[in-house]
Amino acid sequence: MASRPAAIALLLVLVGLASPAAAFNITRLLGEFSDFSTFNSLLSQTKLAEEINRRQTITVLAVDNGAAGVISSLPSDVQRKVLSMHVVLDYYDTAKLGAIKNHTTLLTTMFQSSGKATDRMGFLNFTKRSDGVMVFGSAQPGAPKNSQMVKSVASRPYNISVLQVSAPIVPPGVGDSADSGAPPPHNKATAPAPAPSTKGKKGAKDAEAPAPGPSSDDDDTGADAPADAPGPAADGPTADGPTADGPAADGPTADGPAADAPASSDHAADAPEGSTAGRVVAGAGLGIVALLMTII
Repeated sequence: MASRPAAIALLLVLVGLASPAAAFNITRLLGEFSDFSTFNSLLSQTKLAEEINRRQTITVLAVDNGAAGVISSLPSDVQRKVLSMHVVLDYYDTAKLGAIKNHTTLLTTMFQSSGKATDRMGFLNFTKRSDGVMVFGSAQPGAPKNSQMVKSVASRPYNISVLQVSAPIVPPGVGDSADSGAPPPHNKATAPAPAPSTKGKKGAKDAEAPAPGPSSDDDDTGADAPADAPGPAADGPTADGPTADGPAADGPTADGPAADAPASSDHAADAPEGSTAGRVVAGAGLGIVALLMTII
Protein backbone atom coordinates (compact mmCIF):
# COMPACT_ATOMS: atom_id res chain seq x y z
CA MET A 1 0.00 0.00 0.00
CA ALA A 2 2.86 2.38 0.74
CA SER A 3 4.46 1.82 -2.66
CA ARG A 4 1.36 2.96 -4.59
CA PRO A 5 1.25 6.54 -3.12
CA ALA A 6 4.98 6.85 -3.67
CA ALA A 7 4.59 5.87 -7.33
CA ILE A 8 1.75 8.39 -7.79
CA ALA A 9 3.81 11.14 -6.21
CA LEU A 10 6.75 10.35 -8.49
CA LEU A 11 4.46 10.44 -11.54
CA LEU A 12 3.15 13.86 -10.54
CA VAL A 13 6.69 15.18 -10.15
CA LEU A 14 7.67 13.92 -13.59
CA VAL A 15 4.57 15.49 -15.15
CA GLY A 16 5.33 18.77 -13.39
CA LEU A 17 8.89 18.77 -14.71
CA ALA A 18 7.83 17.98 -18.25
CA SER A 19 4.93 20.43 -18.48
CA PRO A 20 6.96 23.70 -18.73
CA ALA A 21 9.04 22.38 -21.62
CA ALA A 22 5.94 21.26 -23.53
CA ALA A 23 3.66 24.08 -22.37
CA PHE A 24 3.01 25.37 -25.89
CA ASN A 25 4.39 25.74 -29.38
CA ILE A 26 3.62 29.10 -30.95
CA THR A 27 4.27 27.82 -34.47
CA ARG A 28 1.73 25.01 -34.16
CA LEU A 29 -0.72 27.24 -32.35
CA LEU A 30 -0.70 29.94 -35.05
CA GLY A 31 -0.56 27.27 -37.75
CA GLU A 32 -4.20 26.50 -37.01
CA PHE A 33 -5.20 29.96 -38.27
CA SER A 34 -4.47 30.78 -41.91
CA ASP A 35 -5.05 34.50 -41.31
CA PHE A 36 -1.77 34.66 -39.37
CA SER A 37 0.43 32.60 -41.70
CA THR A 38 2.64 35.57 -42.60
CA PHE A 39 3.12 36.59 -38.98
CA ASN A 40 3.80 32.96 -38.05
CA SER A 41 6.38 32.65 -40.84
CA LEU A 42 8.15 35.82 -39.69
CA LEU A 43 8.44 34.45 -36.15
CA SER A 44 10.13 31.32 -37.51
CA GLN A 45 12.44 33.19 -39.92
CA THR A 46 13.74 35.49 -37.21
CA LYS A 47 14.04 32.52 -34.77
CA LEU A 48 11.87 34.41 -32.35
CA ALA A 49 9.49 31.44 -32.19
CA GLU A 50 12.21 29.39 -30.46
CA GLU A 51 12.55 32.00 -27.71
CA ILE A 52 8.80 32.22 -27.29
CA ASN A 53 8.53 28.45 -26.86
CA ARG A 54 11.15 28.53 -24.09
CA ARG A 55 8.96 30.84 -22.02
CA GLN A 56 6.37 29.58 -19.54
CA THR A 57 4.13 32.66 -19.44
CA ILE A 58 3.70 34.93 -22.42
CA THR A 59 1.27 36.97 -24.50
CA VAL A 60 1.58 37.37 -28.28
CA LEU A 61 -0.03 40.29 -30.10
CA ALA A 62 -0.52 38.92 -33.61
CA VAL A 63 -1.46 40.78 -36.80
CA ASP A 64 -3.22 39.24 -39.77
CA ASN A 65 -1.64 38.75 -43.20
CA GLY A 66 -2.74 42.15 -44.50
CA ALA A 67 -1.13 44.07 -41.63
CA ALA A 68 1.97 41.84 -41.48
CA GLY A 69 3.18 43.27 -44.80
CA VAL A 70 4.44 46.34 -42.92
CA ILE A 71 6.80 44.12 -40.92
CA SER A 72 7.88 42.08 -43.95
CA SER A 73 9.08 45.24 -45.72
CA LEU A 74 11.57 46.04 -42.92
CA PRO A 75 15.21 44.85 -42.83
CA SER A 76 15.67 41.46 -41.20
CA ASP A 77 17.34 42.80 -38.04
CA VAL A 78 14.57 45.39 -37.60
CA GLN A 79 11.93 42.73 -38.23
CA ARG A 80 13.12 40.80 -35.19
CA LYS A 81 13.00 43.90 -33.00
CA VAL A 82 9.51 44.86 -34.13
CA LEU A 83 8.22 41.31 -33.71
CA SER A 84 9.69 41.11 -30.20
CA MET A 85 7.63 44.22 -29.39
CA HIS A 86 4.56 42.05 -29.95
CA VAL A 87 5.59 39.54 -27.28
CA VAL A 88 4.61 40.55 -23.73
CA LEU A 89 6.43 38.79 -20.87
CA ASP A 90 3.28 38.00 -18.91
CA TYR A 91 -0.10 36.42 -19.39
CA TYR A 92 -2.87 38.80 -20.47
CA ASP A 93 -6.28 37.92 -21.80
CA THR A 94 -9.21 40.22 -22.43
CA ALA A 95 -10.55 39.82 -18.89
CA LYS A 96 -7.22 40.65 -17.24
CA LEU A 97 -6.67 43.68 -19.49
CA GLY A 98 -10.16 44.97 -18.76
CA ALA A 99 -9.54 44.74 -15.02
CA ILE A 100 -6.39 46.90 -15.02
CA LYS A 101 -6.68 49.81 -12.61
CA ASN A 102 -6.80 53.30 -14.08
CA HIS A 103 -7.30 51.58 -17.45
CA THR A 104 -3.66 52.15 -18.44
CA THR A 105 -0.33 50.45 -17.74
CA LEU A 106 3.11 49.70 -19.16
CA LEU A 107 3.80 46.18 -20.42
CA THR A 108 7.31 44.72 -20.65
CA THR A 109 8.12 43.09 -23.97
CA MET A 110 10.74 40.62 -25.15
CA PHE A 111 12.49 43.49 -26.94
CA GLN A 112 13.15 45.10 -23.58
CA SER A 113 14.63 41.89 -22.16
CA SER A 114 16.99 41.60 -25.15
CA GLY A 115 19.01 44.58 -23.90
CA LYS A 116 18.90 46.28 -27.32
CA ALA A 117 16.10 48.70 -26.50
CA THR A 118 16.88 52.29 -25.53
CA ASP A 119 14.89 54.61 -23.28
CA ARG A 120 11.32 53.25 -23.11
CA MET A 121 11.44 51.63 -26.52
CA GLY A 122 11.01 48.12 -25.10
CA PHE A 123 7.75 48.87 -23.29
CA LEU A 124 4.16 48.90 -24.52
CA ASN A 125 1.58 51.43 -23.42
CA PHE A 126 -1.82 49.82 -22.94
CA THR A 127 -4.87 52.01 -22.50
CA LYS A 128 -8.57 51.26 -22.25
CA ARG A 129 -10.38 54.25 -23.61
CA SER A 130 -13.61 55.64 -22.25
CA ASP A 131 -15.50 54.04 -25.13
CA GLY A 132 -14.20 50.62 -24.07
CA VAL A 133 -11.72 50.22 -26.93
CA MET A 134 -8.35 48.75 -25.88
CA VAL A 135 -5.33 50.17 -27.69
CA PHE A 136 -1.60 49.43 -27.67
CA GLY A 137 1.35 51.55 -28.66
CA SER A 138 5.02 52.10 -28.01
CA ALA A 139 5.87 53.74 -24.68
CA GLN A 140 8.33 56.04 -26.44
CA PRO A 141 7.38 59.71 -25.93
CA GLY A 142 5.19 60.93 -28.75
CA ALA A 143 4.54 57.45 -30.16
CA PRO A 144 0.96 56.88 -31.38
CA LYS A 145 -1.35 54.33 -29.73
CA ASN A 146 -3.24 53.19 -32.79
CA SER A 147 -3.06 49.39 -32.57
CA GLN A 148 -6.48 48.29 -31.36
CA MET A 149 -7.24 44.89 -29.93
CA VAL A 150 -9.49 42.98 -32.30
CA LYS A 151 -10.14 39.67 -30.53
CA SER A 152 -8.68 36.81 -28.56
CA VAL A 153 -7.28 34.16 -30.91
CA ALA A 154 -6.22 31.46 -28.46
CA SER A 155 -5.32 31.11 -24.80
CA ARG A 156 -4.00 28.52 -22.37
CA PRO A 157 -4.24 30.03 -18.91
CA TYR A 158 -1.82 30.93 -17.56
CA ASN A 159 0.84 30.01 -20.06
CA ILE A 160 0.09 31.70 -23.35
CA SER A 161 -2.44 34.12 -24.75
CA VAL A 162 -2.66 35.15 -28.41
CA LEU A 163 -4.49 38.40 -29.08
CA GLN A 164 -5.12 39.91 -32.50
CA VAL A 165 -4.30 43.62 -32.88
CA SER A 166 -5.25 45.82 -35.82
CA ALA A 167 -1.79 47.20 -36.75
CA PRO A 168 1.90 46.46 -36.13
CA ILE A 169 3.57 48.35 -33.27
CA VAL A 170 6.76 49.94 -34.60
CA PRO A 171 8.64 52.03 -32.00
CA PRO A 172 9.97 55.37 -33.32
CA GLY A 173 13.69 55.15 -34.05
CA VAL A 174 13.89 51.35 -33.96
CA GLY A 175 15.40 51.39 -37.46
CA ASP A 176 17.93 54.07 -36.47
CA SER A 177 19.07 52.04 -33.46
CA ALA A 178 19.75 49.12 -35.77
CA ASP A 179 22.01 51.24 -37.94
CA SER A 180 23.83 52.82 -34.99
CA GLY A 181 26.68 50.34 -35.39
CA ALA A 182 27.52 51.59 -38.88
CA PRO A 183 29.54 54.74 -38.00
CA PRO A 184 32.25 53.02 -35.89
CA PRO A 185 33.45 50.81 -38.78
CA HIS A 186 33.33 53.87 -41.04
CA ASN A 187 35.53 55.82 -38.63
CA LYS A 188 37.95 52.92 -38.42
CA ALA A 189 38.16 52.82 -42.18
CA THR A 190 38.83 56.54 -42.51
CA ALA A 191 41.26 56.71 -39.59
CA PRO A 192 44.12 54.90 -41.39
CA ALA A 193 43.58 57.05 -44.48
CA PRO A 194 45.52 60.12 -43.21
CA ALA A 195 48.47 57.91 -42.24
CA PRO A 196 49.30 56.79 -45.79
CA SER A 197 48.74 60.32 -47.08
CA THR A 198 51.14 61.69 -44.43
CA LYS A 199 53.74 59.09 -45.29
CA GLY A 200 53.26 60.00 -48.90
CA LYS A 201 53.98 63.62 -48.11
CA LYS A 202 57.05 62.64 -46.12
CA GLY A 203 58.17 60.43 -48.97
CA ALA A 204 57.70 63.32 -51.34
CA LYS A 205 59.74 65.60 -49.06
CA ASP A 206 62.46 62.94 -48.75
CA ALA A 207 62.47 62.50 -52.49
CA GLU A 208 62.71 66.25 -53.01
CA ALA A 209 65.49 66.68 -50.41
CA PRO A 210 68.28 65.00 -52.42
CA ALA A 211 67.04 66.63 -55.61
CA PRO A 212 68.45 70.13 -54.89
CA GLY A 213 71.91 68.61 -54.16
CA PRO A 214 72.60 67.20 -57.61
CA SER A 215 70.92 70.12 -59.35
CA SER A 216 73.08 72.72 -57.54
CA ASP A 217 76.33 70.68 -57.79
CA ASP A 218 76.39 70.19 -61.57
CA ASP A 219 79.62 72.31 -61.77
CA ASP A 220 83.03 70.69 -61.38
CA THR A 221 83.71 72.54 -58.14
CA GLY A 222 80.42 71.42 -56.67
CA ALA A 223 81.09 67.80 -57.65
CA ASP A 224 84.67 67.84 -56.23
CA ALA A 225 83.72 69.45 -52.96
CA PRO A 226 81.74 66.49 -51.57
CA ALA A 227 84.45 64.07 -52.82
CA ASP A 228 87.33 65.94 -51.10
CA ALA A 229 85.40 66.78 -47.96
CA PRO A 230 85.26 63.23 -46.59
CA GLY A 231 89.04 62.77 -47.16
CA PRO A 232 90.32 65.36 -44.71
CA ALA A 233 87.44 64.69 -42.37
CA ALA A 234 88.42 61.02 -42.09
CA ASP A 235 92.21 61.10 -42.43
CA GLY A 236 93.08 64.50 -40.97
CA PRO A 237 91.77 64.42 -37.42
CA THR A 238 91.77 60.67 -37.02
CA ALA A 239 95.31 59.70 -38.18
CA ASP A 240 97.57 62.77 -38.44
CA GLY A 241 95.81 65.40 -36.42
CA PRO A 242 97.19 66.67 -33.13
CA THR A 243 94.17 65.51 -31.19
CA ALA A 244 94.76 61.81 -31.94
CA ASP A 245 98.55 61.28 -32.26
CA GLY A 246 99.93 64.35 -30.46
CA PRO A 247 98.65 64.03 -26.94
CA ALA A 248 97.88 60.34 -27.01
CA ALA A 249 101.23 58.94 -28.34
CA ASP A 250 104.01 61.60 -28.48
CA GLY A 251 102.82 64.20 -26.00
CA PRO A 252 104.65 64.91 -22.79
CA THR A 253 101.88 63.48 -20.68
CA ALA A 254 102.17 60.03 -22.27
CA ASP A 255 105.87 59.47 -23.15
CA GLY A 256 107.77 61.99 -20.98
CA PRO A 257 106.77 61.84 -17.37
CA ALA A 258 104.34 58.99 -17.54
CA ALA A 259 106.68 56.43 -19.14
CA ASP A 260 110.16 57.43 -17.81
CA ALA A 261 109.34 58.49 -14.26
CA PRO A 262 107.96 55.15 -13.13
CA ALA A 263 110.88 53.32 -14.80
CA SER A 264 113.54 55.27 -12.79
CA SER A 265 111.60 54.73 -9.59
CA ASP A 266 111.49 50.99 -10.30
CA HIS A 267 115.31 50.84 -10.69
CA ALA A 268 115.77 52.83 -7.49
CA ALA A 269 113.53 50.40 -5.65
CA ASP A 270 115.22 47.28 -7.10
CA ALA A 271 118.82 48.32 -6.16
CA PRO A 272 118.38 48.35 -2.38
CA GLU A 273 116.46 45.10 -2.45
CA GLY A 274 119.37 43.27 -4.26
CA SER A 275 122.15 44.55 -1.93
CA THR A 276 120.21 43.71 1.22
CA ALA A 277 119.56 40.14 0.06
CA GLY A 278 123.26 39.64 -0.69
CA ARG A 279 124.31 40.87 2.74
CA VAL A 280 121.82 38.50 4.43
CA VAL A 281 123.13 35.50 2.47
CA ALA A 282 126.77 36.40 3.17
CA GLY A 283 126.09 36.84 6.88
CA ALA A 284 124.34 33.47 7.06
CA GLY A 285 127.30 31.77 5.33
CA LEU A 286 129.85 33.27 7.73
CA GLY A 287 127.74 32.12 10.68
CA ILE A 288 127.66 28.56 9.42
CA VAL A 289 131.43 28.50 8.78
CA ALA A 290 132.09 29.82 12.33
CA LEU A 291 129.79 27.14 13.80
CA LEU A 292 131.60 24.38 11.95
CA MET A 293 134.97 25.67 13.09
CA THR A 294 133.83 25.67 16.70
CA ILE A 295 132.58 22.08 16.50
CA ILE A 296 135.80 20.89 14.95
